[in-house]
Amino acid sequence: MEGHDSGDLARDLMEVILDKKGYDIVLLDLRPIVADYFLIASGDNPRQMQAIRESLLERGAELEQEPLHVEGAPESGWVLLDFGGVIVHLFTPPVREYYQLETLWSDAPLVVRMQ
Repeated sequence: MEGHDSGDLARDLMEVILDKKGYDIVLLDLRPIVADYFLIASGDNPRQMQAIRESLLERGAELEQEPLHVEGAPESGWVLLDFGGVIVHLFTPPVREYYQLETLWSDAPLVVRMQ
């Protein structure tokens, strides 16, 4: 979608996560480092993570923003969707606690945090 920058995409994808009852959402500004944004969120179980994943892919297609790469399976507790400027990480709480991406990227400016 023309005129849809990575900030807009990140916010659209965040709305999708909220609609599917994802929680503990963090949006980090990583423009000078890796990608424009990391969008990190949690889902309670593989079924919920699968629903969020499918909805994110649908929304990306609607916006003509197909992911460059999708990795992981909901059953593993971690799903990554790389939309270029926005990289989405979906975790179950135990896996999120294990990897602690927010700590790894703690120097990155926090754009949004929603419990």
